[in-house]
Amino acid sequence: MEGEDSSIHDAGTAESQENFVDADSLPPGCYNWFCHPAGRCHRFIALIFMCFLGFGSYFCYDNPGALIDDMKKDLNITNAEYSILYSIYSWPNVVLCFLGGFLIDSVFGIRLGAIIYSAFTLGGHAIFALGAYCKTYWLMVLGRFIFGIGGESLAVAQNNYAVLWFSGKELNMVFGLQLSFSRVGSTANFLAMEPLYKWVHNMGISGHQLLGIVLFIAGTTCVFSLICGLILGALDRRAERILSRSNNTSGEVVRLSDVKNFKAPFWLITVICVTYYVAIFPFVTYAK
Repeated sequence: MEGEDSSIHDAGTAESQENFVDADSLPPGCYNWFCHPAGRCHRFIALIFMCFLGFGSYFCYDNPGALIDDMKKDLNITNAEYSILYSIYSWPNVVLCFLGGFLIDSVFGIRLGAIIYSAFTLGGHAIFALGAYCKTYWLMVLGRFIFGIGGESLAVAQNNYAVLWFSGKELNMVFGLQLSFSRVGSTANFLAMEPLYKWVHNMGISGHQLLGIVLFIAGTTCVFSLICGLILGALDRRAERILSRSNNTSGEVVRLSDVKNFKAPFWLITVICVTYYVAIFPFVTYAK
């Protein structure tokens, strides 16, 4: 039964990608590779926005790690209070990351889901920055909680876009590029936040207000990602209209009960991911 379900899903996925990979189906015209949704150039333009969709989330996620010393000094918080700013992000995703994918598949759709989750990351980080500016610790915790609601579910939407627009060997490359660009966000955070903090400090601002302003500036990356989500949604709506396709091309009805049919390799990969994150993330949190 599991093999049959997998075959149906693979057939539906292949069918959903046919319009994108068949170059001969393009209507005549020298600009169709660029403007037509089936054209390779057009799809890779969409890929740029897919990659930057998660950039802001990854950039802002590690803001506390990049400013650990300044944050402890300006807010006068302990190591335990600092750790909560990371752990509170993860707690909602114990449940919501799974439900977030279900909501994208069955309730919101990819376009609206990506925009909603991007808005959660932006709103959550804005509250976090406001809490730092006002030196209100509980507000910072609330902001990180809201940020966490959108952060991981946004990655699910990002992967759904990739499956919808690409297939085969292209899909493997796209997954790699998306993850690479997301990690570029984390790397850019650690490279940029300390110089940004010093630059704002040179303007005569200090203390928790300095920290809040720096975090607000960092939040512009979430604004950028939200804009990318809006543009990507417009491109996807246009592609759906021109290619007469549906975002649920396989015709499957997604149910939460389907999880019991997941095969053993899925659960093994899940265990590998959990053990990897348990080993790496605490180091990133404190090692700067």
